[in-house]
Amino acid sequence: MDPELALFANDAFYLAFSEQDVAAMDRIWARRHPVVCIHPGWPALLSRPAVMESWERILANPDAPQIVPHHARAFVMERLVMVVCYEALGSQMLTATNLFVAEDDKARLVHHQAGLCAQPPEPEPEGSRTVQ
Repeated sequence: MDPELALFANDAFYLAFSEQDVAAMDRIWARRHPVVCIHPGWPALLSRPAVMESWERILANPDAPQIVPHHARAFVMERLVMVVCYEALGSQMLTATNLFVAEDDKARLVHHQAGLCAQPPEPEPEGSRTVQ
């Protein structure tokens, strides 16, 4: 899979989150592959229905936090592309891993995990993205 497709899908994931768009979030997640989501402080969600229910709950909250992704880097792993990025959540910084697989000629999310980051990254040059 083209890593640029995964970086585009990664941006779409965070856009769906920031716009609290459940339908867009649903389109991003894979339908024919197993999916896993591990929100900070939550148990692992190991099925698409559980993952989508979590996003419906999170995005329905009018006080849902705004998350801004930074420093996205894509790593090609045979049929998967792993995107590692930082998530600015107010004054906190999280580190996230998002795995994408090709499905219907699009990059679809199969795994999202985020956790607290003890040391924030160096400032990122405007518009920079890295494909490994």
